[in-house]
Amino acid sequence: MASRHALLGVLLCSLMVSASEILPQEDFDLQAETIAGKWYLTEVCSNFRWFVCRKANMNDTCWKMETLATKTDVPGKFPVSTPTKTGNITGFVTEMRVVDGKPDEYGLNHYINTGRSETFVENRLYGRSLDLSAEEKFNQLCLQTDILPENILHLPKTFTLECPLQCFV
Repeated sequence: MASRHALLGVLLCSLMVSASEILPQEDFDLQAETIAGKWYLTEVCSNFRWFVCRKANMNDTCWKMETLATKTDVPGKFPVSTPTKTGNITGFVTEMRVVDGKPDEYGLNHYINTGRSETFVENRLYGRSLDLSAEEKFNQLCLQTDILPENILHLPKTFTLECPLQCFV
């Protein structure tokens, strides 16, 4: 019985480490002229309880989300804050990592959110158009960050949220 508990402990620790080892894109270059313009949120996945409980109804929902990402010394790694409708911050400390992207095609971002006595991850795929070549990369990232396949939301091509340029300071 003790060896089962030890094995379970090792497994849980390895799962926790895997999400934190997602590294930013090595050659990420933050240039406003390359990321400015229209982006579409085409795919999202998360292990956040709120998301898991509500994702079935998200295809019929539209919302505007503004995110402030602060530039750091590590290219592609940003602390972010997301104000709510009432102007309050969500209560989570969030780190965004630009995992992969081509400024004229797609951006694949990984988010680590900590607060309210929990930690969860979220991955988002943004595109310049609705047809992307990066969908398989997105699916792989979701599985790599231990998000169950049923918690991957592929937004329909006929209803995709337009995303404003994220602001960098």
